[in-house]
Amino acid sequence: MTFGFAPSSAASLSTSAASANRVLEPAEWAAAGIPLLRSPREVVSGLHARHRPGPATAVVAVLDPDERLRASASFTRRSASADGWMYRNALLAQLRRVIPHDLRRRTPVRTAVLLYCREGDARWTEEDGAWMWGLRDACTLHGLRCGAYITLTRDGWQVLGEGRGGRHPSAGSEPEPVAMSEAPPRIPRTGGAASDVLR
Repeated sequence: MTFGFAPSSAASLSTSAASANRVLEPAEWAAAGIPLLRSPREVVSGLHARHRPGPATAVVAVLDPDERLRASASFTRRSASADGWMYRNALLAQLRRVIPHDLRRRTPVRTAVLLYCREGDARWTEEDGAWMWGLRDACTLHGLRCGAYITLTRDGWQVLGEGRGGRHPSAGSEPEPVAMSEAPPRIPRTGGAASDVLR
């Protein structure tokens, strides 16, 4: 004799409803107060040069308050279904691998952004919504601010929810040298007249 529970129709409905809730619509994303990137093209070009993403490749990056890259990782999506929970787990695993968490901080200082290279055009898809949900949740669990979600297609790149984008780089373009896509180093502060005297 075998004991167990057959899944009821109510249970299967609640499972599908929970799965549907793991997708963020563009309006929800825009209302979430995601911080704008000051130089989205520089961020996109830098990540494209470092990781050379192909279709179904996600690049998660952590930026400091000055929008300088602190860590990044790329991986290929393996699941055929758009499930925000699975994407969240994949993003969290990559973040834990490349940078320590900031959970001890009262408010997050560093920001995570996600660049996803995919087929199709730049319009929002349910898969994008699942990535957005996954990014937001992974950031919460790792003590980071949730930053921009960027798609990279054959047509170019698009920061979803902001309406900003460009034609280069694109999914099929050659990456720029990394040095060209980085902001110039900051000039060190000097001590003014006192340091001139010491020289």
